[in-house]
Amino acid sequence: MIDNILQQLTYNPDAPLIFSSGLFLFLFLGFTFVYMLLQHTRTLRLIFVTAFSYYFYYKSSGFYFFLLAVVTLSDFLIASQIDAVKQRRASDGLEGAGSTAKWLVVLSLMVDLGLLAYFKYTNFFAGMWAQMVGSNFQPWDIFLPVGISFFTFQSMSYVIDVYRGDLKPLPSLLDYAFYVSFFPQLVAGPIVRARDFAPQIRKPLEITQEMFARGVFFIMIGLFKKAVISDYISLNFVDRIFDNPSLYSGVENLLGAYGYAMQIYCDFSGYSDMAIGIALLLGFRFPMNFNAPYTSQSITDFWRRWHISLSSWIRDYIYISLGGNRKGKVRQYINLIITMLLGGLWHGASLNFVAWGGMHGIALAIHKWMRENIFHHDKHYVSSGLRRAGAVLLTFHFVVFCWIFFRNHTFDASWTMISKILTDFHPELFLQVVEGYWAVFAMIAFGYVTHFIPDRWTEGCVSIIKKGGILLAALLIAAVIYLVIQVKSSEIQPFIYFQF
Repeated sequence: MIDNILQQLTYNPDAPLIFSSGLFLFLFLGFTFVYMLLQHTRTLRLIFVTAFSYYFYYKSSGFYFFLLAVVTLSDFLIASQIDAVKQRRASDGLEGAGSTAKWLVVLSLMVDLGLLAYFKYTNFFAGMWAQMVGSNFQPWDIFLPVGISFFTFQSMSYVIDVYRGDLKPLPSLLDYAFYVSFFPQLVAGPIVRARDFAPQIRKPLEITQEMFARGVFFIMIGLFKKAVISDYISLNFVDRIFDNPSLYSGVENLLGAYGYAMQIYCDFSGYSDMAIGIALLLGFRFPMNFNAPYTSQSITDFWRRWHISLSSWIRDYIYISLGGNRKGKVRQYINLIITMLLGGLWHGASLNFVAWGGMHGIALAIHKWMRENIFHHDKHYVSSGLRRAGAVLLTFHFVVFCWIFFRNHTFDASWTMISKILTDFHPELFLQVVEGYWAVFAMIAFGYVTHFIPDRWTEGCVSIIKKGGILLAALLIAAVIYLVIQVKSSEIQPFIYFQF
């Protein structure tokens, strides 16, 4: 008995601690009990949550949790030193941050990006170099810590904001460790800015009825998206198609691409919803990370709705740093393409990700050029009627096409899928496939239809939960958990973005 408990509580690479698992529910109930006992002892509460967050990360990446400590300590010290340098210059009557502060930012980037480069890109670039020199390369066995890109990006933004003067350094290492490691968003976002989160750290703990109801709603919806829709369509259809696209007809490959578009949305937005909901139950507010992205009218609109925290991050810290739109139109288009190429590379060390990012970058540049030079629309223009429907369909199918490269591990597999769709379609198989996988396609259709549910419906659901109180919230969560148990597979399905 004790051995089984210890086995559950120690790191298992095949069973990371995720929000949709029974173990997390058990641990979170115990965590919440202690958390509420400490609600009036602020420092002890911060220490407790930080310790639990480190344990949460240990359950995901084993002893690589020390990397989280390295990034936290180095960036806290560097940001504090940058602020001290700027204050000394200001007291001496000097303007600007000075070269010392710039070199401190460079040091921070070297630490953070150095970790990313080693764990994510060593084999990728070493393999490319081996190909160029004609030598045989066997990939090294390098473990990729879960979510390393998320907490390094979050920490980098803190240092850069302090350097730019947009943020004062946090007063203590404990506050900063709490911010970087806060477990709801630690391993898969959303990427929370320090300027948004820092004011919440030391405020008195307050969980209003509205926060409780909204938190329960987001947890319930996120759990349904991930454990019911995403996992089911993945295991029962999508993975089969992408694992062996040459074995299936073009219509099956196309349906697989549509299915993956819904799978990755429900998987990632489901995680974000649960993270936002858990944070609300603990008294913290996160920004929204998804906003019905498949209703976008353009690729620009898509990136305002998809993974909002990352798209705004790369805009503020990459696109603007490259010059943004301040150095002429041609440079602006080049900056867009470079930014999205780097965004693709952020997702993984693969030419497929680079191609995916490059296609999105080119599409963003083309859309911006057409909007300004052909349609003469400002950036706030919103179409309507048939024009809007056509724009949504065009944008959606471009995004789905790009997902083919994102999901596949090789170019060959991507081209196989595309060639099957173009040359071996067999539309007569459509009804047969849909009938054979009717439950899968019912869930896919449900996912797409719910994109068009008005926001006021969400507010109505939150209002009902608020009126129903704890009893209704418990019944709703229990109902979703029961539904998850009915459709779940025997193995835990990790979140897709854990690999990034």
